[in-house]
Amino acid sequence: MDDKTLAKHAGKTAFGTICSRILGYLRDMLVANLFGIGMFADAFYAAFRIPNLFRRMFGEGSFSAAFIPVFSQYLHTKDKNETQKFLNAIFTVLFLILVIVSVLGICFSPILTKVVAWGFSDNPEKMQLTIELTRLMFPFILFICLAAFLLAILNTLHSFFIPALAPASLSVSEIFYILSIAPLISPGNQIKGLAISVILGGALHFFIQYPKLKNLGWHLKFKIDLKHPGIKKVALLMIPSLLGLSVDQINAFVDNICASFLGDGPVSALYYSNRLMQMPLAVFGLAFATASLPAMSKAYVKKDIVTLKNSLNYSIRFIVFTLMPAAVGLMVIGLPIVKLLFEHGKFNALGSIMTNQALFFYSLGLPGYAISKIFANAFYSFQDTKTPVKTAVLAMIIHAFLCIILMKPMGVSGLALSTAVSSYFNLIVLAGYLKKRIGNIEVKLIFVSTLKSFTASIFTGIVAWHTCKVSTSLFLSVPLAILFGCITFVIVSYILKSRELKSFFNVFSKK
Repeated sequence: MDDKTLAKHAGKTAFGTICSRILGYLRDMLVANLFGIGMFADAFYAAFRIPNLFRRMFGEGSFSAAFIPVFSQYLHTKDKNETQKFLNAIFTVLFLILVIVSVLGICFSPILTKVVAWGFSDNPEKMQLTIELTRLMFPFILFICLAAFLLAILNTLHSFFIPALAPASLSVSEIFYILSIAPLISPGNQIKGLAISVILGGALHFFIQYPKLKNLGWHLKFKIDLKHPGIKKVALLMIPSLLGLSVDQINAFVDNICASFLGDGPVSALYYSNRLMQMPLAVFGLAFATASLPAMSKAYVKKDIVTLKNSLNYSIRFIVFTLMPAAVGLMVIGLPIVKLLFEHGKFNALGSIMTNQALFFYSLGLPGYAISKIFANAFYSFQDTKTPVKTAVLAMIIHAFLCIILMKPMGVSGLALSTAVSSYFNLIVLAGYLKKRIGNIEVKLIFVSTLKSFTASIFTGIVAWHTCKVSTSLFLSVPLAILFGCITFVIVSYILKSRELKSFFNVFSKK
């Protein structure tokens, strides 16, 4: 796959993600307005961490990383009938596993919750609410993981827009609930209704994608075939990657446990700051990661290492080009952005400050998160899930160690900084292993591109900072700061003759 095709697929993913994320921020604003940054919000987001961890394990995390390379191999080496049997066998096994996990999760919610929100033990009311919300949201795992299975299939079939847009269904479900149903419910039960809306959003996420699969000539049928060789192959690849690709959620798990000891607010602050950081990460970083795994898997099946290395190099340069100015922007004008989006209703100024403190240090790690994902995808395309596990485990240990050390002196800032540092450690170690595997990937080209992006980002930050002071109205100053910051970055990149600038416009010009 050449750079233009990769950019085209990444562009479709990015465009769908932008639409989904905009609705996601509207949802977060409404939740923040209704529940603020206190007991109810902390309990909800702590409970939501648990199904999200399993989502990474059995959904778009380790399962997708193991499934996509094998599915790609079937597509290019087997006939359609054999490939369809493979899909049916995987779907049936995955469905049965998810049903069992959901039932067990509902039964053992008290134990799981006490592990995730250990610090809530000093507040029995808060702990009990978190347990109830965890039990309510566990069926979400079934729908969201099956939706992630469809996403993996569609991406491998080079369908990217619908899978990227489909997560908006969760936001639509929650927004509808908050605006239409929550006002009719007593305050004590409003948060429980929100948990139910999460399940409905997960179901909608699955059903939105299925028509696209049928349009492409494929389907899913419940057929038990436990001896199918494809199941064993996916399972063998998935087992070591369960920990490796779930490291982000495990790190978030650690953050959640540590934050639960810091009183009311930190759990919610980490969630909202992470959501803000996730916008550029998802639109640019994960968009290229999503498009690159099928591309590199296909190149590896065809033994075309040159194309694989080109895809890898191009993805890294584009990610740095887009995420470096985003990181600088969030660090420079993060507080005004948080105030504009969330400081309404029960979300107060203290919540904004706490959220921005975490956002600043999360933003430091933006390029590191995305490039680590690209490097890991390179190994998954080789059907090597063991190497990323080794580096992920080391990074996870470092993250946990830093969290324990920094949580008291730095609060939520220390937890976010621990995540950023561990991501760069993971990146560096993965890069070393990858060089041994495929050789040089034109590091000089990446270095020059990074230097140009860094220079342009500095000017971007300066302009955004000063523009944000032109008015006391956040509704005017924040959009202007973002607009003029982006214009500055484009102008400086053009002066510096950044090759990625043209690629950037190519990604979105056809959308």
